[in-house]
Amino acid sequence: MLNLVEYDIVFQEVPTEVSLALTIAGCPVKCRGCHRADTWNPNLGNPLTEAVLQQLLQQYQGLISCVLFMGGEWQPKALLTALKQVNQAELKTALYTGLEQIDPKIQAQLTYLKTGPWIRELGGLDQPTTNQKFINCHTGETLNHLFHREAG
Repeated sequence: MLNLVEYDIVFQEVPTEVSLALTIAGCPVKCRGCHRADTWNPNLGNPLTEAVLQQLLQQYQGLISCVLFMGGEWQPKALLTALKQVNQAELKTALYTGLEQIDPKIQAQLTYLKTGPWIRELGGLDQPTTNQKFINCHTGETLNHLFHREAG
């Protein structure tokens, strides 16, 4: 069972989408400098049941275009169930993971995928030096350029 730590509506994490971001507890990657080290605890939060997810999808129906899972790949069966539920609601799906690769069954359910651990010296998706990749899972295109800001 996935544990939901918190949720929010976000605009920057998935460019061109208004996303319901679900922060999932239990991250085993534990990147040095992580801004959410509290989420490493797998017992944090409350169970993200199908009923809870359905309530959130109904609450934000017509207001969001994507559901972003901030983690959860360490529980593939539970994440797959949740992704399928979101897909049935005809919303796009995204996953932020610190891993370099994920289970192909999970990736097949995603519209977008951010991979790679946080490495402070390389920066995040808004930096051209980053090790992280943000891809469109349907086309395979790397979309990091959507995060870059014009200087000046």
